[in-house]
Amino acid sequence: MTNKLANMEQNNIMANFVQTDDILKDMCGIIDSSREAAYQAVNTALVQRNWLLGYRIAEEELQGSDRAEYGANIIKKLAKELTAEYGKGFTKTNLYHFYSFYKAYPEIFHSASGKFNTVLSWTHYRVLLQVEDNLARAWYEKEAYEQTWSVRTLQRNISSQYYYRMLQTQKQERVEAEMKELTADAQNDKLEFVKNPVVAEFLGLSSNTDFTESDLEKSILSNLQHFLMELGKGYAFVARQQHIHTEKQDYYIDLVFYNYILKCFVLIDLKTQKITHQDVGQMDMYIRMYDELKRSEGDNPTIGIVLCSDTDEDIARYSVMHGNEQLFASKYKLYLPTEEELRAEIETQKTMFYLQQQDNKMMED
Repeated sequence: MTNKLANMEQNNIMANFVQTDDILKDMCGIIDSSREAAYQAVNTALVQRNWLLGYRIAEEELQGSDRAEYGANIIKKLAKELTAEYGKGFTKTNLYHFYSFYKAYPEIFHSASGKFNTVLSWTHYRVLLQVEDNLARAWYEKEAYEQTWSVRTLQRNISSQYYYRMLQTQKQERVEAEMKELTADAQNDKLEFVKNPVVAEFLGLSSNTDFTESDLEKSILSNLQHFLMELGKGYAFVARQQHIHTEKQDYYIDLVFYNYILKCFVLIDLKTQKITHQDVGQMDMYIRMYDELKRSEGDNPTIGIVLCSDTDEDIARYSVMHGNEQLFASKYKLYLPTEEELRAEIETQKTMFYLQQQDNKMMED
């Protein structure tokens, strides 16, 4: 075994492998090491690419007499042309992020040797760009690296003013302990990097929506999609798990339809727990974004439906923005399933799912 390994090209995975008497432990170690190596390779290339794109935009901007206007025109033109050539990932917002990244970290590479001086992911840096205070940003960057914070942990800590709270408190251990407790789930998510839609776009792949849905959600949504289409009231399917990125987080709309009778988009979001005010607020955000980005002239306001798959009670909540409650009640509901229909369909699909799970368990036993 040792001779075979010695004849192979050495890399970190090969060099760090130590065989033990526990084959399962060895296999897990190999898998984890290879994932880490792949993560580092993709991460390095992604960060280098985005820094170089930002550098090139900054260099081009210097040629304009009115730099601000010239730079904005460059980014607008590049966004259109790069999107046509390469697809997603090169919106005006993203190009501004690349530009801001270069401006914030002009020395991230040692220019003489080209040596890379970081191990954080691009998504970490995109989150760090939210911090305008240079000292705070440097502290978050250092802690994220040394404490191996996930992106979600970093975002939570920035949003909760963790740096400033640590400066002001005399009991830093308690503040840190609370932070670790609240971010434990995010830290244990080993597939966070694989789920990242930015990575999928960089590699030219489609985002894997399986990671964003539980088995119960997938079962209900798959059948709900057919249920709505079979109503025959003007529904055209648009997307499932449609990705929406805001400055601080990635969101996925479960189902998107266009109703050509109502001339509007219909967004559906499924929750496996009881609906909260945050869920309704999130749907209202989806509606506003859709009205701003997708709604065409002549389209009516977007409709949002939040569904709850709670174990005790299945409910539906409708939402429409811009104060069109009267219009919504008198016109839109004629072409939408009623709350009773949606409740019955969800309950039916839940029952079928649990029966199927029981059958599968019995077959395994």
